[in-house]
Amino acid sequence: MSGHSKWSTIKRQKGAKDAVRGAVFTKLGNAIAIAARSGTDPETNFALRLAVDKAKSANMPMANIQRAIDRQKDKDAAQLQEVLYEGYGPGGVAIMVECMTDNINRTYPDVRLAFTKHGGSLAEKGSVAFQFDRRGLIRVEEKGDNALEAAIEAGAEDIVEEDDGTLIYTDPKDLNTVRLNIVNGGLKILDAELSYVPKTNVEVADVSTAGKILRLMDALEDIDDVVNTHVNFDIPEAILAQLA
Repeated sequence: MSGHSKWSTIKRQKGAKDAVRGAVFTKLGNAIAIAARSGTDPETNFALRLAVDKAKSANMPMANIQRAIDRQKDKDAAQLQEVLYEGYGPGGVAIMVECMTDNINRTYPDVRLAFTKHGGSLAEKGSVAFQFDRRGLIRVEEKGDNALEAAIEAGAEDIVEEDDGTLIYTDPKDLNTVRLNIVNGGLKILDAELSYVPKTNVEVADVSTAGKILRLMDALEDIDDVVNTHVNFDIPEAILAQLA
């Protein structure tokens, strides 16, 4: 699909370093706590099921997962809220930043600083979001014709094969149904989530600009309150190789 961006692939290739594992668990725990507001049983709360599955795939201990769910029962715990920031990076690339925070007065300055320090800027609400579609996104381990057939039969709207698996796109409301169909079809799901997918991509063919963009993305990912980032840039492999 034309809107596919390699940023999620780049993030996965970077891997989770042991030194930041605690920060990763914090982000995952916040996502679980937010999802648990609609019910603390993953079997009946699909959003919670997705958050828990994502935490398990990152090897988050079950004790941590349960503590995050139980935060909804603790009236003294700080209340989290979801915030979506929109901005532009070097070269005019569009960036959506999903945060979960108990203190916007801390989160907003941190996100703004990351943008301004690395050649970007925050934008007004709605001025970037129109460049993205809300989609269901499932990543499976398998590739090839069998994976393609199973995904189509499961109800996929779009399919993209990557080096480390296959990406399956769905209508947001069909994510759970397609996910279950994929499991029943015998494919191994590595990740499933609601995502913002760019309608079109901006190819970044300049090494200097690409470096600035990746440094901005690293700075955003390092903020504890940031749980996900969505972009419309595409950096060719030859440029990435020069930055390695």
